[in-house]
Amino acid sequence: MERKCSDQKKKRTPSGAAVPRAELTDALYQAFFAEWAEKGFAAVSLERVAARAGAGKAAIYRRWSSRSAFAAEAVEALGLRMAVIEDRGSLEADVTDFLFRLRVVLRHPLVRRILPDLHAEAARSPEMRGLNTRIASQRRAPGAGLLERAVARGELPASLDTKLALDLIPAPLYWRMVVLGATPSRAEVTKMASAVTAGLRALA
Repeated sequence: MERKCSDQKKKRTPSGAAVPRAELTDALYQAFFAEWAEKGFAAVSLERVAARAGAGKAAIYRRWSSRSAFAAEAVEALGLRMAVIEDRGSLEADVTDFLFRLRVVLRHPLVRRILPDLHAEAARSPEMRGLNTRIASQRRAPGAGLLERAVARGELPASLDTKLALDLIPAPLYWRMVVLGATPSRAEVTKMASAVTAGLRALA
């Protein structure tokens, strides 16, 4: 019995071991976004991020090799993904659903402060340009799905300029919320959806 107990003790993880915990990682993500929104990416301090999360700086460097790597993984984990848009039966209904879902994402106060800074950093840094491009692709994926459905229904032609269409779908809402800093009402979003739908049909 004593020998068995001794074996179990040997198998225990030492109390001082650095074991990454999911809850600490999430706390670091949240602290990073708060720091980014408050200071701007160029002024992000990893020491302050660690302090916000109640951790030591070593907790960051055990997980990420650089501030850019930290930003990329944080955005991937907790960033700007939108849920898949279900088939609402028509192009305009799908566009309306897309814009309402995007409005939810863009209403978050951290998102509204981080996105403009991310675009500015992308103009200066190839690493941040790559991150900006990945975020844009995530936002465009649901739009690509609704265009495919519209083509299958016969509402749009297969020859549609998809890249231009994907630029058009979020443009008025993104401009209003991120560039101008205003939040449109549900009635205004519905009106935007009608205008975007008309534009998509005009592209055809």
